[in-house]
Amino acid sequence: MIQALCEQWTRLAFMPLSFHGATNDPAVMPGDIGVTSSAAASAVATTAARTPRFLNRTFDSSQGSLAYKLYIPASFTGHDPTLVVMLHGCGQSADDFANGTDMNRHAEEAGCLVMYPEQTTFGMVGGCWNWFDKAHQQRGQGDAALIAGATREVMEAHGVPAGRVFVAGLSAGAAMAVVLGSAYPDIYAAVGCHSGLPLGCATDTATAMEAMRNGASIDQAAVLAQQAVPVIVFHGDNDQTVHSANGHTVVRHTLSATCANDAQGTEVVKETGMLHGRDFTREVHRGPGGAVLAEHWVIHGAGHAWSGGSARGSYADEKGPSASAEMLRFFRNVGYAAAA
Repeated sequence: MIQALCEQWTRLAFMPLSFHGATNDPAVMPGDIGVTSSAAASAVATTAARTPRFLNRTFDSSQGSLAYKLYIPASFTGHDPTLVVMLHGCGQSADDFANGTDMNRHAEEAGCLVMYPEQTTFGMVGGCWNWFDKAHQQRGQGDAALIAGATREVMEAHGVPAGRVFVAGLSAGAAMAVVLGSAYPDIYAAVGCHSGLPLGCATDTATAMEAMRNGASIDQAAVLAQQAVPVIVFHGDNDQTVHSANGHTVVRHTLSATCANDAQGTEVVKETGMLHGRDFTREVHRGPGGAVLAEHWVIHGAGHAWSGGSARGSYADEKGPSASAEMLRFFRNVGYAAAA
């Protein structure tokens, strides 16, 4: 069954911004945030003196080993460092995912570190993260423990504080990112879920395929014991691999956990528009205090691919809003809200 799931998922599924200024609007390029000529010249000179690095690393622990790549942009200064952990989908590698999401380019603009853990065929056939296995959905176990351990390693090496670490992924990687946000809210301050599934909607291969095909309901998702971290969701409404209803459930799951004891509920602001050839609907959910709890982008006509990505990688749609840029904006604002 596991072999069949991975083979089918591999066939079907895998067929930016400065963190130094906050805005709740869709991503703004750094050039739109006013700086003086002298400051800009100084920044250019400083950046030119550095060289971006894309390093191969391995994390070893009692749980096992995990290979990962770490992108350190030329613009990284070490001042107020931020780390984004990116989890690939089935059949992808760290390099492929970095190319398809174009996240390194956005990280260069934002000055943040990007880490790409890489699942192996020894860990799971097809290189899938074990998001649907109970043994990997808990703190201190399986894939979740390995990724969290590797994340801590990078945090310690580069002085990244709590509240400045975020995790995102695509498909199986997105489902695993949701797991990590629930199991390790002390590490990951927010989650980016692109074409993923809610926590606990599957416990084996059969229920995983069912949730992928038909979508999981809020009743099928696991009960979150603690307050959920903020989440930004992207999902194409023409996704033939992971039903778009799963994106709605991820958002509802987060809101349900966050507002379980809050009778006032949330405020929702909805907008529609078009970016780079695709229509979208965006909903922003805020708590009574005004903090953003969830943001949901439905990309109309898009399939199972990273929105606004690059053809240099697999399962990326060059059309539509840039999921990478919007996730960085969202993460930046969460970080500022936590520090306020």
